[in-house]
Amino acid sequence: MNTFFKITLAVIFSLFVIAYFYFIFPLWGYPFNSQRHGQLPLTPAWALECWLWEDDVNTAAFVDELLDGYKEHDIPVRTILIDSPWAYRYNDFDVDTTLYPDYKNWFFNLQDEGYRVVLWMTTMVNSYNKDLQLKEDPLWYEKAKSKGYLVSDGIENKWWKGRGGFIDYTNPDAMKWWRGMQQKVFDLGIDGWKLDGTATLFWKNIAGIPFFYKKTASGLMTTRTYMDHYYRDEYQHGLRQNPEFVTLSRSMDRSFHPEGFAPFDASPVNWVGDQKHEWVTSEMLKEAKEDKVDIALEGIQGFESAITSILKSAEMGYNVIGSDIAGFSGGKIPPRLYIRWAQFSTFNGLFLNGGHGERRLWKRSEEELNIIREYSWLHTELVPYMYHYVVSAHEGGFGLMQPIEGKYHYMFGESLLVAPIYQDRLINEVKLPKGKWRYWFDDTELIEGPTTFKQEFSLEEYPVYIKEGAIVPMHIKRAYTGIGKPEDEGYLTFLIYPDLEESNFEVFREKDKSTVLTYKNLGKNLTVEISGKQIPHILNIKSQNKPSNITLDGKLLLEEVDYNYNTETKKLQIKTSSYRDGLYLINF
Repeated sequence: MNTFFKITLAVIFSLFVIAYFYFIFPLWGYPFNSQRHGQLPLTPAWALECWLWEDDVNTAAFVDELLDGYKEHDIPVRTILIDSPWAYRYNDFDVDTTLYPDYKNWFFNLQDEGYRVVLWMTTMVNSYNKDLQLKEDPLWYEKAKSKGYLVSDGIENKWWKGRGGFIDYTNPDAMKWWRGMQQKVFDLGIDGWKLDGTATLFWKNIAGIPFFYKKTASGLMTTRTYMDHYYRDEYQHGLRQNPEFVTLSRSMDRSFHPEGFAPFDASPVNWVGDQKHEWVTSEMLKEAKEDKVDIALEGIQGFESAITSILKSAEMGYNVIGSDIAGFSGGKIPPRLYIRWAQFSTFNGLFLNGGHGERRLWKRSEEELNIIREYSWLHTELVPYMYHYVVSAHEGGFGLMQPIEGKYHYMFGESLLVAPIYQDRLINEVKLPKGKWRYWFDDTELIEGPTTFKQEFSLEEYPVYIKEGAIVPMHIKRAYTGIGKPEDEGYLTFLIYPDLEESNFEVFREKDKSTVLTYKNLGKNLTVEISGKQIPHILNIKSQNKPSNITLDGKLLLEEVDYNYNTETKKLQIKTSSYRDGLYLINF
């Protein structure tokens, strides 16, 4: 080996070592990422229902107007997210009474009405607060700095809400102070934090060059380690206050952190950062430079970018994932974009309707109101199906979203295939893998896979396909989707598409025993067994043939009383309030 070659290798190796310890290790933590991801949390079922928020007014009065309007127009909302500003200072956890007067009664009233409340927070203690009435507050900052509560002796960092220092999660005295301030809102009964992304800005600036290390009470700490403290410590402390507590944190956000922002074990609910009210990311390349910066992280992205980040998150191992429906910021929200983004989010674990722009759907077009209401209810009614995959993923099994072959295609659970419409057009290409499939909005035709085709999808419909053999449990409460009717509330509806094999599905409950539905298709007859926790239920079975007779636990059921068969839709529906063993025999 000649000298030149040795020198070249030495230089390359030296540059790699420098790059590794300067950037790769402190910012991303490679190659130790598998060790920092623990078991996925058991996300509570309430967090799978619809979320709502706005970021233009930020007052109690406007939140009330939003919630009252959604209730009046029969649009489901379970969680209200209150973003910044809501406090006098960022992260002092004192509710600003000019924005939220009589806030104690207001928070308690939200809970009494069945809403869950999630508040925004970050890691920062500010000396300067952007967008607040109390802008300059050096005394509060200096107090925290002088007591050693901030990392790097309180050296300030600029961030999108001002300027300040990072709270030191390794300093017990700092945590006592921090948790003491937080207790004021925990006592209001909050259900979660939105952990915004300041931890990724944890670096020291020397002569204009960022160094991804800072000094803490426990020693020198990397950006990656501080991020893990932030997401884990805030989630674990929240769980000690409320066993159904969640944190909303970033999973993936473009390429900033390819290892993932939050660790899996601190990721009950995830979103993928801030997008604009735009369809295709490439269109934004024409914008002026100053318009390309989002609120938290530099970059440009639209709907397509959100889909990409969500599927990358799912591929990595995150489970309950979503995005701000219609995007976080920008100009006016295009109506078709709002509709298509809401339809896509229906088949995400997180349905997060909010951000800048008009979110009062009754002030938008009637078409948007009607379609988004229908899909909001569809998402809500699919919670029993989604929660199965929360438990499954928590136990190391199949997750809620799995990317498959095809442009942005993915499986939503094991039974539903989604081929997202990501551009402003009605025609979309669908690639179905091997197996038999039915279109969600017209399940009369059986489609044999593998096959690829292009189809026009009206704004009322979306490319979703049901795998033959599927069992899909739903809590039907409305008639908007055409699957059931309001009288079905209180019953668990099972959509069943029997093939020639045996299949089963377990419906999990958070505080009770599970229920298992098992069917065996023997050609001339079909047996369906409901075991475990007894529940009122509706069997909605796809059947090409009308049954000759049906028995439940040996007792003959009466047509038009206990069951009915629709010759047009080829659907058999059996509605049962009580039973002994739960064994159906359906003869054809």
